[in-house]
Amino acid sequence: MLSATRKFAKSWVAAVLIGLLVLSFAIFGVNDAFQGNYTNDVVKAGSRHVSGPDFRREFDNFRKGAEEQTKRPITIEEAAQAGLDVRLMDEIATRESFGEMLRKIGIHPSDTLMESELRKIPAFFNPVSGAFDKALYQQRLSENGLDPARFETLLRDQIAESHTAAAMVNGLRVPRAYGALTALYELEARDVGYFVIDPRTVPQPAQPTDAQLQAFMKENAERMTLPEFRVLTVVAFTPSQVGGDVAIDQAEVQKRFDFRKDTLSRPETRTLIQIPAKDAAAAQAIVARLSKGEDPAAVAKSTGVEAITYADKPQSAVADKRVGAAAFALKDGQISAIQGDLGMAVVKVAKVTPGQAVTLDQVRPQIEAELRKDAAAEKVYALSQAYEDARADGANLVEAAKKAGVPTFTIGPVTEQGQGQQGQPVPGVTPKMLELAYSLPAGGESEVQDAGEGNYFAVRVERIIPKALPPLAEVKPQLTRFWMMRELVKAMQARADELAARVKKGESLDAVAASAGAKVVHVTNLDRQNAAQSTALSRDALGKAFSGKQGDVFTAEGTQFGLIVGKLEAVRAPSGPTLARITEEVRPQVTMALFRDLGGAARKAARTEVKAKVYPDKARAALGLPPIEKGKAAEPAAKTEKAK
Repeated sequence: MLSATRKFAKSWVAAVLIGLLVLSFAIFGVNDAFQGNYTNDVVKAGSRHVSGPDFRREFDNFRKGAEEQTKRPITIEEAAQAGLDVRLMDEIATRESFGEMLRKIGIHPSDTLMESELRKIPAFFNPVSGAFDKALYQQRLSENGLDPARFETLLRDQIAESHTAAAMVNGLRVPRAYGALTALYELEARDVGYFVIDPRTVPQPAQPTDAQLQAFMKENAERMTLPEFRVLTVVAFTPSQVGGDVAIDQAEVQKRFDFRKDTLSRPETRTLIQIPAKDAAAAQAIVARLSKGEDPAAVAKSTGVEAITYADKPQSAVADKRVGAAAFALKDGQISAIQGDLGMAVVKVAKVTPGQAVTLDQVRPQIEAELRKDAAAEKVYALSQAYEDARADGANLVEAAKKAGVPTFTIGPVTEQGQGQQGQPVPGVTPKMLELAYSLPAGGESEVQDAGEGNYFAVRVERIIPKALPPLAEVKPQLTRFWMMRELVKAMQARADELAARVKKGESLDAVAASAGAKVVHVTNLDRQNAAQSTALSRDALGKAFSGKQGDVFTAEGTQFGLIVGKLEAVRAPSGPTLARITEEVRPQVTMALFRDLGGAARKAARTEVKAKVYPDKARAALGLPPIEKGKAAEPAAKTEKAK
């Protein structure tokens, strides 16, 4: 059976689901009686519940965001294996707990404020009238899997968090001592002396035996194991298979042109400003004022109404049909009072864009191409039906394709991500094809699938190559290089440790370096602000230099292949004037950092006090996945209950 499933999610409400800045607040006790969960709730936080469908909607939004970042499709199974379902439950439980806590302590936006905020969202406004449209509001929510109650709860939470955060952060400023500590930390200068252990100064490792390489492979089995590969046989039904010249019936061309002439043509559009008037006298007064050049919005406001603007709209967009007909009879710049079906109005024509009617000759190539495409689609469909009829009679994929006169081709070995055995992309596969193929057992055959654009396919899994370590012969040269590199690093580390030990016992850095045939390099006045620009020391060396105390000796990676032995020779505090200046400069950043920490602590406290519960098995059920096997997943931070 042919299937066509392609859904796209576009959400303008995503921002409502993202947590805003939060803050510290007094924690009140919450009494939460332990009750069984006999609903499909995935998260419970006090009086709040997040159902399976709501969880699925948020999960899909998160997954699609990950797809945009990785530039490839991500299946529900892949996302769950990466722990997205557990992380999302954890975030939702924290969000709902915080919202519940704000409600408990009496922070609750009024209905008036809610209505005001709703009317600021452009997606809820009628494009013709420019006014808030309740029916459109409900429609937009429905398109995104929401109902007004759920959306308004999310919006209330956003407003409550935003207003509470704004109130608390206003005037917040950390003590000057905090800024001073930060300045001391950032500007503390350090001097480092070091010398390099050259790889040529240590014994070179011998060539490894096969036994040593086999052991090395086992040690690194997780990284070296090859993924599962599959060999596929595919039958595809494409327009190219039924190509060639298709006779075009000119009568059909004319018929389609006549049917679509209006939509193919471009109608005249106008920019109109319409001001409602209570009667003819008021309308004439408005005409007079507009004729003098007064601003239409100001004129409308002075009469107690709002001007309605139609920007580059066709006549059909004007709500009052009688007004529209009269307005489109006016000349550019003309002003007129019009008696409409809905009352008296004054209209000013601000701009006229002439329409353009198309002729058959202008769109004939387009219509003929559409007819050819439709004819090809019918032939492709007929081929797929012939294939399915043969399958219904008991033929396998290859036999049915032969009876339908459609060729088959082999793909693979290929991984679930579409890569070949050398890591290269395998041509001819699509994410949908791979997802389907990896859902079948060896020898399994799929139904015909719609690939879009008039293309269909079916797939058979000919062979499964399980995950396994590669044969030693195939990777021996590369493995030998890695093994010898590891042994060389071990020898350098042993040499560096030996020389560092001598420095720690009291020998000078210069003397120890000279005994190793090296020379000491001195790096001075390093601080945490200029360290990133330093090319003398590696990140590893800088980390150890800034984590130690004066006199410490350490070994670290060099900037090139090799190791260094280093000594922290001096640690100096910044000068008084510099410290005072930086102290004031960093206070705003330190204040915001403190604010974020307090916000995190507040959310964590709310999560604990509300005693939020999550139900992983019900979350997985909402995603169409089986329950988590015992012992294979750690419990999230919130209290987890087994679904009942």
